[in-house]
Amino acid sequence: MRLGTLIMEQLQLSRKMMKRTFLRGVVKVDGQVEYDEARNVDSQIHHIEVAGQTLHTTEVYYLLHKPSGVVTANKDATYQTVFDCLKPKDRREDLCFVGRLDRYTQGLILLTSNGQLAYDLLQPSKKVSKVYEAYLKEPAEMKDIESFKQGIRFLDDTVCLPAKLTILSDSPHHVLVEIHEGKFHQVKKMFLAVGKKVEKLKRISFGPLQLPSDLPIGDYRKLTREEIISLKEYFR
Repeated sequence: MRLGTLIMEQLQLSRKMMKRTFLRGVVKVDGQVEYDEARNVDSQIHHIEVAGQTLHTTEVYYLLHKPSGVVTANKDATYQTVFDCLKPKDRREDLCFVGRLDRYTQGLILLTSNGQLAYDLLQPSKKVSKVYEAYLKEPAEMKDIESFKQGIRFLDDTVCLPAKLTILSDSPHHVLVEIHEGKFHQVKKMFLAVGKKVEKLKRISFGPLQLPSDLPIGDYRKLTREEIISLKEYFR
């Protein structure tokens, strides 16, 4: 949550009075005087105080194991959305998703009320790591590893950033792919560019967040405090 917004809401100040509060040097985050009203804060990982009064945020973070067949959208007239996977008591108007997955791709989706964090995690300049597990119709080859490392070129001449392809030991049809961007249907199109078709795709990590092995498909849970702390570098 933006620090200035938090101060206006909890202390019931006008924007003008909020700005004066910052100029007085009485706003502190983790014991340090803070002058940036746009700073993104969360009282789960920051100590926020104004003139000695502690403020608390109400942000939520859910890690969802998205099923195939569910769309990453706020609403859809035909298909169930990622927000429909939440229990009614956990739904909020200010929730947003971080990182879109297509309807047939399953895996990790972060749902949060912290819109600023969602925005920052998706900025190309951040180059946030995303790892996908894929099953291919055709076997992956060693030359594909080098192609991914050099940066795949699509038919429309779009060039992807270098990616890491790992062929797993159980089968050449079973691979992991790490990318640092989020183009439309990127992973599937990358494999098509080297003559391979993805038959099943699952995102298993997003930045520091990992898809828990014990989280059933379609289920979700709140992030732990440790997981929220792991996202701290993306707060600004």
